[in-house]
Amino acid sequence: MTKTKSFKAGIFGALGFLALATSAFAFPANMETEGPTNPPVGHYEFCRTAPDECRANPTKAAPLTLTRETWKTILEVNYDVNEQITPMTDKEIYGVEEHWAYPDTVGDCEDYVLLKRRELMQAGIAPGNLLITVVLQPNGDGHAVLTVRTDRGDFILDNMRSKVLIWSDTEYTYLKRQAVDNAGRWVKLQDGRAVAVGSVRTQ
Repeated sequence: MTKTKSFKAGIFGALGFLALATSAFAFPANMETEGPTNPPVGHYEFCRTAPDECRANPTKAAPLTLTRETWKTILEVNYDVNEQITPMTDKEIYGVEEHWAYPDTVGDCEDYVLLKRRELMQAGIAPGNLLITVVLQPNGDGHAVLTVRTDRGDFILDNMRSKVLIWSDTEYTYLKRQAVDNAGRWVKLQDGRAVAVGSVRTQ
């Protein structure tokens, strides 16, 4: 997709945020975890149909080193996927309440996340630094975003905005996310206070 001049200016202007990312945050720059938890039902079913997507990661990756080029890539992928996919609910698309899949032209929040994760992995970012994350919106609705784990903090890619924010600057309550060492396992986040989406119990 061809970028507008204004968005190109926004990308390069946003690179200046890297300097700000080294300053102190009101909250920890990286989220803290509390141990294993159950995966969302939709991700559990997705893993049953696509087991290669949910395996242990080859190595426990160190947080991504955030450079000018990696930051630009993150911004572009977030913007492009948000522009390419039209938001629709699983009920509207598939006739069911919850179904995780790679979108073609339409999708819900989890589908945006899956596509962004795949594109960033194709760009060379380790899967252990690209973590599907379940959050609670201020209105109480569940939502999914992609956490990019970096040496300058955990940044959030969201289908509701083109701007990429440090996690603590968003309005969400963080519940759980994929484990760094295994894409099929999930861990609790200390910010979580409620269960917003259905979960399944795994062995």
